[in-house]
Amino acid sequence: MRRFIFDLIEGLRIALNAIWANRLRSILTTLGIIIGIVSVTLMAALISGVNEEFEETLSSLGADVMYVSKFPWGANVNVDWWEMANRPAISADLVNTIQEQSAYASFVAPMANTGRTVSHRDRSARASITGSTPLYGQIRGVDLAEGRFLTDADERGARNVCVIGAGIADELFPQGAALGQQVRMGMAPCTVVGVMEREGSGLFGDEGSHDNTVIIPFQSFERVFGVSRWRSITIMVKVGDTDLMPVAEDELTGILRTARQVDPMEANNFEINQQDEIRASFSTVRLAIYGVGIFLTALALVVGGIGVMNIMFVSVKERTKEIGIRKAVGAKRYTILLQFLIEAIIVCLIGGAIGVGITYGLTTFISEGLGFAAQLPVQIIALAFGICVSVGILFGIAPAWQAAQARPIEALRYE
Repeated sequence: MRRFIFDLIEGLRIALNAIWANRLRSILTTLGIIIGIVSVTLMAALISGVNEEFEETLSSLGADVMYVSKFPWGANVNVDWWEMANRPAISADLVNTIQEQSAYASFVAPMANTGRTVSHRDRSARASITGSTPLYGQIRGVDLAEGRFLTDADERGARNVCVIGAGIADELFPQGAALGQQVRMGMAPCTVVGVMEREGSGLFGDEGSHDNTVIIPFQSFERVFGVSRWRSITIMVKVGDTDLMPVAEDELTGILRTARQVDPMEANNFEINQQDEIRASFSTVRLAIYGVGIFLTALALVVGGIGVMNIMFVSVKERTKEIGIRKAVGAKRYTILLQFLIEAIIVCLIGGAIGVGITYGLTTFISEGLGFAAQLPVQIIALAFGICVSVGILFGIAPAWQAAQARPIEALRYE
């Protein structure tokens, strides 16, 4: 073991001296490795950030919440779109039916949406108008910055009150003091009783964020905008325990089929959506991104590895006489092999360090300058240097083996 450690230290010293003696050549050799490492680390950093933001966006929907609607979420659907559009509308009457018959539903609330321009005096903003009951806040986990949420009295009386998002508050009330002010949704007025906490844009823009949302009582929404065949409502069903979601979904399916008088031989004329549908659709896109990224990264690393192999063959040729002298004084084959293998690995590690530094700068710029999620965790950095060592061994073994197999007499005669 002492002999091996000595050979390792000696090989490291010789390799560093050789690299330092040919600094420019070594840096140019690492260009391919730098490009490859930047590719792999930047791709991993972006995907890591996208995954985290995707999960944060999904968390706003609630892992223990089911959404009953006419249409399914996600891209993979097995039902004709026209057939789905002609399904009977999801009516608000189902809310009471589900609440009375379900043993697993903790909270049930209707939700209807439309897009409108909201205004206050000479200022206006485009908003998503959501009509729901006071339970909406508990189901979707709404946090308020000021004021209050909707109450049962607001719902029963179909009052003209609303809770607005932070983005709407910024647009309509740049000086603050939104509470008690009156805003108009088209021709319909409502008084602001609450302002929601700022959530920020999610992976899908404002989808899943309440910043540009105005929430009004469901009865008020029906009175002002109506609920038609083409604006079928969504019913939110909060279970309260993610472990009970499968059995709760089966129970809800039975309740809905009975309430909507679906024949036992017919397919459901409704959809029960959850986070899993969006996650399944996104996984396809994520796999495609992984595939393209891995291909481009592998291509860059192969090109960089070939460059390292080429320069190592040149280095072996230039130092043939040195190899002969070392063998003549007793150096073993594995010592020569280790020396050139270490040199190849160090060249790759230098490229890796430069590549990680470039990626760190890019991720910082993307995150802070462009506002897009990008993270460079320690695991990705460790992966990058692991790849560098692997490339150094893979593409450095052939030149190192050639050096180790050199015959001392022929090496000493080499000019």
